[in-house]
Amino acid sequence: MNEPRARQLVARERARVESMLAELGGEIRAEGSLQRQQPGDSGDAGSALETESVTVALAADLREQLAAVGRAEERIARGVYGRSVESGIPIPDDRLEAEPLAERTIEEQRLYEQRGPN
Repeated sequence: MNEPRARQLVARERARVESMLAELGGEIRAEGSLQRQQPGDSGDAGSALETESVTVALAADLREQLAAVGRAEERIARGVYGRSVESGIPIPDDRLEAEPLAERTIEEQRLYEQRGPN
């Protein structure tokens, strides 16, 4: 994949993730304000905790995606974007178009997910 296209794809991912994080941050502030203004019964407290847990998990996932964007940007700068971080073999352009932050080939990613990120 050529560098301008790689930069375009990764920049689009950065914008998407940062936008979602900003939106999630706004929701967290709004929910916090409502909870302080309208104390409810214990059922409401359980629901609020569940919502907060989901929000925290979403924020953590988005922060990991943002870290992946940073790693992709570093690979572009080093001239190794589009190559597996494990084997160095090229990642097909079709995969990068669909998943611009891909760090491994599909086969390597399957193995990575099976064994876990040791």
